[in-house]
Amino acid sequence: MKSVANVRIHASQFPENVQRDLLASLRTRRVNHKFHYDSIKQTQKWLALHEAHSPARYDENCLTTYDAAFAAAAKKIKAKSVHVIGLGCGGGQKDTQLLTLLKADGKKVCYTPCDVSTAMVLVAWQAALAVLPATKCFPFVCDLATANDLAEIFAESLAPRAPRLITFFGMIPNFAPQEILPKLAALVRPQDWLLFSANLAPGKNYAAGVNKVLPQYDNALTRDWLLTFLTDLGIERCDGELIFKLKNDAANGLKRITADFNFTRPRRIEIENEVFDFRAGETIQLFFSYRYTPARVGKILSHHGLKVHEEWIAQSGEEGVFLCRRER
Repeated sequence: MKSVANVRIHASQFPENVQRDLLASLRTRRVNHKFHYDSIKQTQKWLALHEAHSPARYDENCLTTYDAAFAAAAKKIKAKSVHVIGLGCGGGQKDTQLLTLLKADGKKVCYTPCDVSTAMVLVAWQAALAVLPATKCFPFVCDLATANDLAEIFAESLAPRAPRLITFFGMIPNFAPQEILPKLAALVRPQDWLLFSANLAPGKNYAAGVNKVLPQYDNALTRDWLLTFLTDLGIERCDGELIFKLKNDAANGLKRITADFNFTRPRRIEIENEVFDFRAGETIQLFFSYRYTPARVGKILSHHGLKVHEEWIAQSGEEGVFLCRRER
């Protein structure tokens, strides 16, 4: 194991910009999701939550769904070299599995684990070192929501000519489609592929399907993880109640699960000499997660010039993996 990691950090995660985004989250009462992964403590709690409640960890058929998607993606890439860019890499387990397949196929592979959390990037980097040498791994910390020059940065990478396989696992539910999809589309060149997963609503009834998966969110581990953001700021758990709801997003024709903290008593906190007063009855949105269907995935992607070439849906109907390319 390497004792030193060379990690590049984008300006979007420089301290002054992180502070700016934190203050904006408190002013608007809508928390930027990156603040749930900000510390090592939060990263550890998220990893434990993912291990316990993600179908990709405990559902055997979901695991084989990913296996099939990875094998197909590896075969689709005919080039001798490939640059895997793991956007929102998390712990890097899926990316490492994909790297193993690509390398076994005789390809020259390099890897950029990319996440808003430095701790997550390091976990993914360490996982990848079991497959690739450190000279082929380029850990990168950035905020996808605010970094607007990623296409230029990746174009100047150590593998600028190699086709890209961009992975985006478990991330798309936590962004409004109109905000994240233009960024993704800008990174996918004609020779590249995009492989991503989406949380789905199972069954033929969309609303009923979203209600069915609500317990995956409304549980003790998720509550503990989300409330860490507030308690680290000095807000106590007894200051209010965390409530999960199903909400409609008419603009996108989608439903999303939200987690709002409703204050039951007033609380004041001070950050950078700015005072934030939360009144009883006031709400701050901590989290949201969109739920898709395969048809909705294809429709929304097509609006941004991306086409689904293959898809793999778990038998439960709760998870889907999609291999996409720029429409010609």
